[in-house]
Amino acid sequence: MQNIDPHSNNFQARESLLSDGDRLDSVIDAASDQLLAMHAGDGHWSFALEADVTIPSEYIMLNHFLGTPDDAMEAKIAAYIRRTQGSDGGWPLYFGGESNISATVKAYFALKLAGDDIEAPHMVRARRAILDRGGFPECNVFTRFTLAMFGIISWRAVPVSRVEILLAPRWFPIHVEKVSYWTRTVTIPLLVLTALRAKAVNPRAVNLDELKSGARNGVKYKQKNPTGHWMGSLLVAFDAFVRPMEPLIPNKLTQKAIDRALEFIEVRANEEDGLGGIFPAMANALMVYHALGVSPDDPKVQTARKAIDRLLIVSADEAYCQPCLSPVWDTGLAAHAMLESFNGKAKEKLAKTGDWLLERQILDIKGDWAGKRPDLRPGGWAFQYRNDHYPDVDDTAVVVMAMDRMNRKEYEPALNRAAEWVLGMQSNNGGWAAFDVDNTYYFLEHIPFADHGALLDPPTSDVTARCISMLAQLGYDRSHPAIVRGLNFLKTAQETDGSWFGRWGTNYIYGTWSVLSALNAVGEDLDGELVAKAADWLQAKQNEDGGWGEDCASYWDGKGEDFDLSLPSQTAWAILGLMAAGRVDSNAVERGIDFLTNSFDEEDGWAEDHYNAVGFPRVFYLKYHGYRWYFPLLALARYKDMTSRNDLRVGYGI
Repeated sequence: MQNIDPHSNNFQARESLLSDGDRLDSVIDAASDQLLAMHAGDGHWSFALEADVTIPSEYIMLNHFLGTPDDAMEAKIAAYIRRTQGSDGGWPLYFGGESNISATVKAYFALKLAGDDIEAPHMVRARRAILDRGGFPECNVFTRFTLAMFGIISWRAVPVSRVEILLAPRWFPIHVEKVSYWTRTVTIPLLVLTALRAKAVNPRAVNLDELKSGARNGVKYKQKNPTGHWMGSLLVAFDAFVRPMEPLIPNKLTQKAIDRALEFIEVRANEEDGLGGIFPAMANALMVYHALGVSPDDPKVQTARKAIDRLLIVSADEAYCQPCLSPVWDTGLAAHAMLESFNGKAKEKLAKTGDWLLERQILDIKGDWAGKRPDLRPGGWAFQYRNDHYPDVDDTAVVVMAMDRMNRKEYEPALNRAAEWVLGMQSNNGGWAAFDVDNTYYFLEHIPFADHGALLDPPTSDVTARCISMLAQLGYDRSHPAIVRGLNFLKTAQETDGSWFGRWGTNYIYGTWSVLSALNAVGEDLDGELVAKAADWLQAKQNEDGGWGEDCASYWDGKGEDFDLSLPSQTAWAILGLMAAGRVDSNAVERGIDFLTNSFDEEDGWAEDHYNAVGFPRVFYLKYHGYRWYFPLLALARYKDMTSRNDLRVGYGI
């Protein structure tokens, strides 16, 4: 531990905190007890995962597409949608954000399907927000597809999207294996729906004519260049060139492609965990069965429906639909927090946690990732309860580090197998992506269909850092070729201000914490420029109250810089990052610890309304309800551990 100058503010802050050491201990004890109380009997944790209003809205639209309205459930979802309406009449992509046209159109339509009067004040305000933002033509591609299936807009409003692309050879420039797993699982059933020109049952014949007649310049559509690049303009022109030729495509070829799509869906149906484990893919698959005339009593239809309904979070007055479930991620991170807190009551339950995680390691199925790594043995974990075709290295690294900390010899084969798989998933540029290898076909981002901005799954700093952390914790030396290449990737990816971009958490605080943890784990020089510059950036971002916060707007260039609200999860990330940078004795860390201890509630832990993660930057955001529980606990417990050990090395990779 560095010597502390007794005359510095540094020392005074430490003295102040340690004089109230009982408070730190009591918060750690209470928070760990609260987290332990949420532990399921079989060994796992699972917290709600909340997205923006589009997912609950799409749940209502799905019911009406199928012709099966559920008035009681939809009334609760409608109450949730109304509550989340913004002050300007629209709906944002995240708590406190600006209104988004696509989210607002879906919310308005869902409320109308659920029976809301269009002259009700909230509907009038929503309608004005839609029209002021340009109406249907300004909606994203996925929203246009939905509106086309309900007959509200023409199919000409969507880009040319041919299911026959599934028959293309792998060398073809556009191929389903060249896009991300989430794009693949959502798009393949959507291509079938497009080929069939699927039509919603819409039993109450709900329309949106008032949004057409109210448009200032009518409703005119043209495909958009999603990137502004010249290649995007070229592909928009190509879309217009190809469209008149669509009727010339032989029906036999289309049917062959539909059969290929059905094979893809059914192989990956994932039982009651659903296609890809994500709502949009599940919903599209269920709509495909309906469009093909498959009986609602068919077992595969009923199973697909159950997978969707498992995503509902229902309270007395409201309900919403989650985009997916996150039990493996929650369990791995909660286990780290409990292990760090040394709560004596947790021993038996953590033993069950390790066994629960062990049972979910994917050892027998080679998922879509094997297209690039056919000789690699599977050995990872998925995000959801089951999603065997789509494990990800981020979850795998978190789980491995947690199980390694449990020091159970019987886990060693599983950990070695996982390390083998993670090593095999490294991309050629030295980084790791979440689900795929070398998924860097950036030219595809220019096609009109790609306006959601997350067509690909390229290597990222946060995931790369987690993999390096895992390997280091397992004993891999920093001279190992994979770690050398990974570190070079991270050094290249550092922003000019010293931070790192956070692909899967909001945002630069998350990315910077992740990388600093990895650098500490591999023994990077904590006084070197790489670490010091990042730590200086974190310290500069601290708020007056001692905490840290970052708005989801930081995913847009030049936005989110003035967000001065401190959030428990992001404060914890910043503290963890600074401690990993060797600054456990810093005034910034002391003030951050004070913020977390002072904002803790003995009954409800830490409060956090804001979204704290990202699905697709600038398009789709998430709120992990577990982040406010396990990350602050991890930070406080680690602080106590590091100060008691008198050591600047964290000891663990996360």
